Amino acid sequence: MNNAQDLAFFHLLAKQGSLVATARELGVTPPAISKRLSALEKRLGVRLVNRTTRSMSLTAEGELYYTHVARILTQIDEVEQLVSSRRATPKGLIRVNASLGFGRRHIGPALAAFYALYPEVEIQLEISDHPLDLATHGFDLGIRFGTLPDAAFHARKIASNRRLLCASPIYLEKYGTPQKLTDLQHHNCIFIRQNESPYGVWRFANGERTENIKVHGALCCNDGEVALNWALEGYGLLLRAEWDIARYVRSGRLRLVLENHMPTHADVYAVYPQQLHLSARVRHLIDFLIERFKQIDHIDDRE
Repeated sequence: MNNAQDLAFFHLLAKQGSLVATARELGVTPPAISKRLSALEKRLGVRLVNRTTRSMSLTAEGELYYTHVARILTQIDEVEQLVSSRRATPKGLIRVNASLGFGRRHIGPALAAFYALYPEVEIQLEISDHPLDLATHGFDLGIRFGTLPDAAFHARKIASNRRLLCASPIYLEKYGTPQKLTDLQHHNCIFIRQNESPYGVWRFANGERTENIKVHGALCCNDGEVALNWALEGYGLLLRAEWDIARYVRSGRLRLVLENHMPTHADVYAVYPQQLHLSARVRHLIDFLIERFKQIDHIDDRE
């Protein structure tokens, strides 16, 4: 049995989730499947599957093997489509890494909508509080904010991210409204904590240069949704993406502050490793995200 056939066999086994179902699919007996799996494990020198008389599950090595097998089989299919000049339809595995808040609220639903359009794709989304290295962890795509990555990666902008300074009327009536940027140093500022620093730095565009304002507050968090809820409850000023606060500004639960001072943008990018040929599935997904995020919430939109 050659390596390519082994890859296809293990991919089917992992997808079916049982020796019996795989045997039925291939038209052989379950003992024949067990024997073939044992031969594959012996060749690789690792156990790929934990199996009992009633169930099976992939080992850690099996999970890793399956991830790469799925990608290899997808790439083989894409090469065949490319050579035969057929229009490539998205299919195969796509692994995506995104940040906690944006991944949960926007990327998760977007990926589900993409799958609804292209049911031959398989999507794995990993949400993390810090960006993960795409190459090391085997991701096809990363969703990143702000500064573009280094030259080892390509990036396409998928959404503009205008950030705005806001607070609830409760807070402003109690503590007053800041009139200039330096006033922020005397206010309770709710900031997103991304390291061990006891303060946050908010950046504002001032002509061709950037003005950095060091802010402090009694409340800080590494989750944007928690920080937003604190601002809504009147605990301080918040710098947040327009699409996160738009509906609350329209309803009056939040008011914009220092509107003449524009915080720097932190636009959203789809980042992927440099490749000679970007796969059809990843290219279609990026195009889909760009189109979808044209509809992202703005303050002047109607409900």
